[in-house]
Amino acid sequence: MRKKIFAAVMAGMMLLSLAACGSGKEETTKAADTTKTAETTKTAETTSKEETTTKKETTVAASNLSGSISLSGSTSMEKLVTALGEAFMDENKSVTVNSEFVGSGAGVEAVTAGTVDIGNSSRALKEEEKANGVIENIVAIDGIAMVVDPENAVTDLTKEQLIQIYDGTVTNWKDLGGSDMPIIVIGREAGSGTRGAFEEILKLEDKCQYASELDNTGAVMARVAATPGAIGYVSLDVVDDTVKAVSLDGVEPTEENIKAGSYILSRPFVMATKGEISEQSELVQAWFAYINSDAGKEVIQSVGLILPD
Repeated sequence: MRKKIFAAVMAGMMLLSLAACGSGKEETTKAADTTKTAETTKTAETTSKEETTTKKETTVAASNLSGSISLSGSTSMEKLVTALGEAFMDENKSVTVNSEFVGSGAGVEAVTAGTVDIGNSSRALKEEEKANGVIENIVAIDGIAMVVDPENAVTDLTKEQLIQIYDGTVTNWKDLGGSDMPIIVIGREAGSGTRGAFEEILKLEDKCQYASELDNTGAVMARVAATPGAIGYVSLDVVDDTVKAVSLDGVEPTEENIKAGSYILSRPFVMATKGEISEQSELVQAWFAYINSDAGKEVIQSVGLILPD
């Protein structure tokens, strides 16, 4: 009898022992799970905080710039400058880009005098301008298109014929394979970058016989479009179907031909500064950094211009 009681007691003690062991394992597993969950939660919270901090720092960096940039100069560069200004201000909400379009010569004079940050010139700078400490920063390459009214039968001119038109040697389209009507020679005003580049390339300085000298690109386009027998020169990127662009020496005015060097009329778009870019204000340096960025290059190409090498 005693042996049976003893055996029963021992069995009960063993069951209690096993239960205790099982309970310990469950508690250990539960504790481990709790620790793991806490660590995961902590890691997630830390990651979230780091991401939030990074985003905040990025936002601050992107909007850190403030103030205004002033540009003045070429009317041919209006489309480019306006597009760049809008894109730059969109990325920098506290910045204002102020631009006026009064001709290349006036723009270079303004930056030389220090009245603007940047002088826009649609021609290469002259040696005397560089001598005054003005730096030539080429931001794009533009072609100069020769345009005639849409009804003109002439579709191609040689370089020599173009020179003869503008120096007054040839005065009627019939002498160039066209209709019997006078050639109305349209050009830009003195100081225009387009005029300067056109006359320099063709060596026509002080030789052109203009019927009209207009003070902006849009005016040239409108006059040529509305005047039978008219011919004028404009920036390639503004050409539309209101006029007809003629080929020169059999080469059409296209980006591909300008890059290849086969089209004779092309010129740089310059954003001149008084001194090197590295000497400019933080805001002006940021402007040029944007122009040289992928986003800036996309803007340049979107308005029909060619990226410089």
